[in-house]
Amino acid sequence: MSAAGKAAKEFDSGALARRLAEVADSKGAAQIVVLDMRRLVSYTDYLAICTARNERQARAIVDEVRLKLKNEDGLLPGGTDGEGAAGWIVLDFLDAVLHVFTEEARQRYQLEDLWREAPKLDLPFSHDDVRGHLYGAAHG
Repeated sequence: MSAAGKAAKEFDSGALARRLAEVADSKGAAQIVVLDMRRLVSYTDYLAICTARNERQARAIVDEVRLKLKNEDGLLPGGTDGEGAAGWIVLDFLDAVLHVFTEEARQRYQLEDLWREAPKLDLPFSHDDVRGHLYGAAHG
């Protein structure tokens, strides 16, 4: 296998986007969607979008994503924007970008509506509008 083929096999931006969604779900994020942006923009392949109950949970989701992707996958975001006070934090892993919103900010910015022509990936966990599936399994 060529070096380029091996690198392509080791890195899959779709898998990265799913990983972002999975880790966000593990911290109780709700309304998680991943949009396939490859045919729409050149700056990223996927947008992962989720909702936190409040700013504190938004920071916890972002901290967990940073920690897990660094320790388990050897990845660091190329950039971060927002600190939660605006209700929106972005982690930019270049080929996949995670947007963590509070409910109010998500309604205000409406990224899914802005990018409504982007296909949504099927995710392997429930789309619970209140809490992530791990929270629901442990608490209900």
